[in-house]
Amino acid sequence: MRGRKALKLGGDQMTVKARKHRFTVGEYHQLSQAGILSENKRVELIEGEIIEMVPIGSKHAACVNRLNQLFFNKAGQQTVVSVQNPIRLDKHSEPQPDLALLKPCPDFYADEHPGPQDVLLVVEVAETSQEYDREVKLPLYARAGIPEVWLVDLKEEVVVSYREPGKETYGEVQQYEGETEKKLTLSSIEKLEIKMEEILP
Repeated sequence: MRGRKALKLGGDQMTVKARKHRFTVGEYHQLSQAGILSENKRVELIEGEIIEMVPIGSKHAACVNRLNQLFFNKAGQQTVVSVQNPIRLDKHSEPQPDLALLKPCPDFYADEHPGPQDVLLVVEVAETSQEYDREVKLPLYARAGIPEVWLVDLKEEVVVSYREPGKETYGEVQQYEGETEKKLTLSSIEKLEIKMEEILP
């Protein structure tokens, strides 16, 4: 029987359900320090499981580079622009979003990775991982209280903005398409506006 192990005690058989171990963030970092997880291996900790991340294609990389430059030019004096670096959401989750805007910090988070209270915006860019980002990572960000998330879908050429985090999802959802005249704004930074053509030219 899958996921179960049969033990014999005094001639009787007893079935014991196998338990999956959920790694804590501390244990996850110990694996890295011990050399079990290489720095070159693209993984992230999601609800206690070590997940191998999808390889980055050229369109994905270009979009992240474009967003990095955009946010640095438009908000670099008010935020820390963090690219593909960890965010510690809780005891069992430390994802690495494609980009995050963080509150300013004198040591640029050298002492520890930023937590939900430090995050203004998370951006996930998806070329093949759309379902995973929506179904797995988005609820995780909502439960942690991340105030705003943008999902950039390279296949459909749309950007979906999520605000007002709740227990499993976001209360406000807005989709932007290629030729729209509407501009993306950030609730935490006044006067920051980004055109769709700047993200998906």
